[in-house]
Amino acid sequence: MLTEPTRLGQHLATVQDSANELFLSAASSWEISIKYSLGRLPLPSPPAKYIPERIRSTGVIPLPVSHSDTFAVATLPSHHRDPFDRLLIAQTLNLEMTLLTADPLFRNYEASLLMV
Repeated sequence: MLTEPTRLGQHLATVQDSANELFLSAASSWEISIKYSLGRLPLPSPPAKYIPERIRSTGVIPLPVSHSDTFAVATLPSHHRDPFDRLLIAQTLNLEMTLLTADPLFRNYEASLLMV
């Protein structure tokens, strides 16, 4: 959304529409932090600074991970092995949200998706 907005294609207008609430899951912040610490995700500053700054500047709403979200992971079919992605799917289903993703494996779940 921030570094390559054109990747959102037809969904860019949806993301930019202030009538829509945008959320960032703590699961995504956790994954970003892990990739950063392994040297696989370069950022201009550490995640503890970078992510909150971007949350503030974009108006994105932080979404915590709840116990019910983690329990819901156990009920998901095994279409996806990535634990972060499984948690995002569980949150999407639990909270009846729409998930914006480029991951084609997400189509295997009965979740509301916007595919880029």
